[in-house]
Amino acid sequence: MENTIDTNALGEAIVKKLKTIYDPEIPVDIYELGLIYDVMVNEDFEVKILMTLTSPNCPVAETLPREVEEKVTSIEHVKATEVEITFDPPWSKDLMSEEAKLELGML
Repeated sequence: MENTIDTNALGEAIVKKLKTIYDPEIPVDIYELGLIYDVMVNEDFEVKILMTLTSPNCPVAETLPREVEEKVTSIEHVKATEVEITFDPPWSKDLMSEEAKLELGML
């Protein structure tokens, strides 16, 4: 009998892990900043994350996607993680959560 993995629990674990990754210039995690556009998990527990950066010239454009891949792949049951960077739509402050705006004194 095959082991079944609760995909909802796995999704929650991925979000929890993403909330441990911070933009070095803004003291808010990348999830609350609205940098994560989509998280997809296939039946082989391979994760694909569609994300953006605060700007195309972001100083962590090389290191931040790698950090996301490494941290998400470290989650139990995740076989591999691929991060795709997009600038469509471009990031704006409107994508930030209320929590992030509150943290940055924007509310």
